[in-house]
Amino acid sequence: MNLSALLLLWTIGLASGTEHTTMMIDDRSNADLTATIGTVWRGFSDRVMGGVSRETVAPTVIEGRNCVRLTGKVSLENNGGFIQMALDLSRDGLLDASAYSGLRLLVRGNGEEYNVHLRTPDTVRPWQSYRASFNATESWQEIRLPFAEFQPYRLDTPLDVSRLRRLGVVAIGRPFQADLCVAEISLY
Repeated sequence: MNLSALLLLWTIGLASGTEHTTMMIDDRSNADLTATIGTVWRGFSDRVMGGVSRETVAPTVIEGRNCVRLTGKVSLENNGGFIQMALDLSRDGLLDASAYSGLRLLVRGNGEEYNVHLRTPDTVRPWQSYRASFNATESWQEIRLPFAEFQPYRLDTPLDVSRLRRLGVVAIGRPFQADLCVAEISLY
């Protein structure tokens, strides 16, 4: 093999090494609330703080796609205002996502705005998180949320993606009826 051929193979190898890799968090291949990574989706609401919002988190099928669905009523009564479905990102503690650029979600909703909240060991208070928003249309759509778009909420520490603990998909901040289905979540 001549030098030109070796250089071409080396260049192709470098180019393929720069392709974006992904890591599946949940592709809804399990019929229950267990995610692909082995942790379980759980529902939470402002009721833990005296609010009156109510949530339901359930596996379902929408338009032929398996998904986990968050439904419920968000109420601002009694200083409330949120419902969420949350997923621990590792069975062993923390997930290092530093090799990735952000989160990719395949979602379908009811035309409302929703949040993704990330938690790390730096989010020591229940109200602290790193937040990014998206609108969920009534058709299946891919949402990409770069880690750079996540803003700290009620803390000053920047997001350290090498120490992710939990992800929450949240309906928050105003009274409305939530209905959001997530068919996939991955790192990209």
